[in-house]
Amino acid sequence: MKNVNIRIVVLLGAFSIASIILFQVYWMYHTFNITSDQFTRRVKIALYSVAQRMADYSEVDLPYDVVNQVTSNYFVVNVATHIDATVLEHYLQTVFKEHNIDLDCEYAIYNCETNAMMYGNYLGSNELRKERRSSPGAFEKQEGLVYYFGVIFPNRTSYLLQNINVWMISSGIVLMALLFFSYSVFVILRQKRLSEIQKDFINNMTHEFKTPISTIAIASHVLQEDRIEADPERFHRYARIIGEQNTRLQQQIERVLQIATMERSSDGIRPEALDLHRLIREAMANYPLGEVNIQFRLNAVSTRIMADSFHLENIIYNLLDNAVKYGGKEVEIVLSTMNKAGWIMLSVSDNGPGIEKKYLKRIFDKFFRVPSGNIHTVKGFGLGLYYVKRVAEDHGWKISASSQPGKGTTISLRITAIEPVTAEKEPEM
Repeated sequence: MKNVNIRIVVLLGAFSIASIILFQVYWMYHTFNITSDQFTRRVKIALYSVAQRMADYSEVDLPYDVVNQVTSNYFVVNVATHIDATVLEHYLQTVFKEHNIDLDCEYAIYNCETNAMMYGNYLGSNELRKERRSSPGAFEKQEGLVYYFGVIFPNRTSYLLQNINVWMISSGIVLMALLFFSYSVFVILRQKRLSEIQKDFINNMTHEFKTPISTIAIASHVLQEDRIEADPERFHRYARIIGEQNTRLQQQIERVLQIATMERSSDGIRPEALDLHRLIREAMANYPLGEVNIQFRLNAVSTRIMADSFHLENIIYNLLDNAVKYGGKEVEIVLSTMNKAGWIMLSVSDNGPGIEKKYLKRIFDKFFRVPSGNIHTVKGFGLGLYYVKRVAEDHGWKISASSQPGKGTTISLRITAIEPVTAEKEPEM
């Protein structure tokens, strides 16, 4: 699928998701408000009925304004007659039951003598009905009224939410569907990226393998000539070419197989106590330095570590090869060590072209290669730094990279030292 089509699908999907979420939020809010209004009307009708029965009980007429809603869960009822707490509680329980209002509530009665609301009782079906739930100041006084009582529904919000649980369940199902859709889009984009990376890897691998195979084929054809025996120097030169290209081909295959083996299992890592500086010296003795300019600044004092010597040597080779590969033969490389807070910092720096910030965080990804114009300009599979990271993680080390375009790149390994720092300093190479 083309990038333009994928962008269109993602944008349409994002718009659909946003629209559905906004629609659900709107209907949840709208349904909650409708349920709240219905509850308020039922409570007002019930409280008016309570006030009417109390007026009939006292043989008085009700005032014009009987029921007032002060807050969302606080109602004040003006009865214009003396209020008996026992009678009021009886009517509240009876009328609420008649109107199917099965919600716990509290009531308080205004006392003219103290000019304050006197708490009455907690009416509910649970064992905590006698416990006061509201704060002392929850029942506010009402100016201009003499005989009135207040009713608070402390659990109003949770009660309303229970009545719209169908909408909440449907919203949860829609949310799950949206999450699944989002995950599907993520998987599609990830698979597309992996497909592109795999395609680049196959192209690179084909190119890498094609060169030595073609060279071996040409050299083999030359060695089959009848006149080759008369020219021993030419014979040995082409035989040497076959050997070199065969070694190169084996190295490329071995690198791919190493990655495959490490991904299946980390049992290949066999740490042992060793001296980092000694291992570096031994590794450099076998490294084809040639015209490569490498400076060694081995400043670490505590150099004993636990590591797999084979894989650690490969890490050093990979870091050096990477610096030479992108910086060229004239690049200046610095391999350094230093102690820091119980760690040994092993760093390989170069003054090569550097890496842009947008690519820096991806250089350890499998098959990723920093774009350099023609994809085959720089040889490789994009496995070197991925291998370095995998080995470092299997050892429990930390790896980091810093770079500035045009000023070079530094790859650092933070390795745990297994001995305290001593005063003796090992000389540089």
